[in-house]
Amino acid sequence: MNEERVVGIGRVPSNIRQAGAKMLWIGIWLIFMSAPVDDLLDGGRSTVQEVSGWTGLAVFVAAYLVLVFRQTARTLSPRAVYGALAFLGLLALGLALALGSAWLVLFVYVAVSCGAVLPLRTASWAILGVTALMCLLALPDAHVVKDAVPLLVPALLGGFAMTGVRQLVRTTVELKAARATVAQLAANEERLRMARDLHDLLGHSLSLITLKSELAGRMLPDRPDMAAAQVADIEQVSRQALTDVREAVTGYRRPTLPGELAGARTALAAAGITADVPPECDVDGLSAEEETVLAWALREGITNVVRHSGARHCTVTLTARQTLDGRRCELRVRDDGRNAAVAAHGNGLTGLTERLLTVGGSLSTEADRGFTLTVRVPIGSGA
Repeated sequence: MNEERVVGIGRVPSNIRQAGAKMLWIGIWLIFMSAPVDDLLDGGRSTVQEVSGWTGLAVFVAAYLVLVFRQTARTLSPRAVYGALAFLGLLALGLALALGSAWLVLFVYVAVSCGAVLPLRTASWAILGVTALMCLLALPDAHVVKDAVPLLVPALLGGFAMTGVRQLVRTTVELKAARATVAQLAANEERLRMARDLHDLLGHSLSLITLKSELAGRMLPDRPDMAAAQVADIEQVSRQALTDVREAVTGYRRPTLPGELAGARTALAAAGITADVPPECDVDGLSAEEETVLAWALREGITNVVRHSGARHCTVTLTARQTLDGRRCELRVRDDGRNAAVAAHGNGLTGLTERLLTVGGSLSTEADRGFTLTVRVPIGSGA
């Protein structure tokens, strides 16, 4: 499985590259710090004010980045969260009182931090409180009010938008956990089904073989002819048990369309290819052999896309069509890659063509701005 190049929502960075990408995503919003930076660069401040301003700004930005980054990567303790938010709020308050209205923008970042790290109900009140404090600081001076009004929308919108992002992160994490649980339950159910099938297949046969073996052993000294008959029965029962096991294993190994559709989505996502795959097979009337051939065709097509195409997007369609020769199921795998020639002449397609012949199906390929594999199988033909 290829390593993903981006850090997904709610996923903890696992290496320096992913940590850098997440930090860049968080730090890009620091562009709105231009107001306090311009205020310090204008040159109208004393040396003490400039040193205090640059130091306070650097400490504020560092605390903001660490708080938001750590909270989105690993949840901090409530005491640490509230302590960090109190530090950011007091630092923003002190800088705004000491250096003027240009520093009110720091309260926007405090509001965003509240939305990023606090529980939903607490975050809502905290965002409103931080915004109200910013407005109170601006009330005594009409010029300051003029500077603070444009910050109202970013403070409220940024804070509440971050609460939405947190809810999305939580939902994503819960969805992944639920999918993992469902997969585990499905695997457990499959193991139980296999255990039941093997018990039904072999329990009676092995018991019968054991009884006949004991009986043959007792008959062997005095009645060898009857013992030989029991041995013949043992051979017949064991051969039938072996046949049943082989048929059962063949059934387990037979690919199915729902399984291959799910596997296609997983394989394409792992390869970084945008997938448009139907959630399930809605074609009725397919026999087991026809479904198996279509499943092999889908597996082969997705394998070619992942290994050879270099594509960015892949579309899978599965439809039933009425033709002059009867109903046919058409499977189409199309990608936008540029290595169509490699896939078109592979041994996999040759073997797939031979499989299709057993059910009266056909295969066609097209290499035009990508590669398209089209497989048609008659529905319910009994071939």
